[in-house]
Amino acid sequence: MAKRLGENSGIRYSEAFKMTIVREVEEQDLPFEQVRRKYGIGGSLTVQKWVRRYGNGSRGKIIRVETPKEINELVRLKAELRRAKEALADAHIDLALERAFTELACERAGIEVEEFKKKRLGSFAQGARTARPGGWGINCLLGVSAPGHDPAELLRAQTEAQTAAG
Repeated sequence: MAKRLGENSGIRYSEAFKMTIVREVEEQDLPFEQVRRKYGIGGSLTVQKWVRRYGNGSRGKIIRVETPKEINELVRLKAELRRAKEALADAHIDLALERAFTELACERAGIEVEEFKKKRLGSFAQGARTARPGGWGINCLLGVSAPGHDPAELLRAQTEAQTAAG
């Protein structure tokens, strides 16, 4: 009768024998193939499977030992990453507020946002930090004279002024 691929040859090994082989492999740090040939064990992965099943886990696993300095550095880097993520989230919120604020101001002034941006970018290209006379700045659009206010404060002030007037 012909043997099929993957079919067991019929040799069964006792648990005690398997554990002896595994102990020998782990204690003497021998290659799997050498032990397999020494004892006439069939199957190229048989000994590896036994070591995985009955071994203490020291064979084939990478054990990383960290010094206290490395652990402290890891903690420091994780805290720095957390702070950077928080700052990025804050910047995204500020940008969203500024965009909404700009759209609202342009709408109230009857100006297209793109037109405002082009005029604004033109003034920045000439080195001005705020819009030049004749140019449009956010404060100018909302009628606020003090530059450098927080956009959220300006929006709140404009809304309050509108509510009081209406």
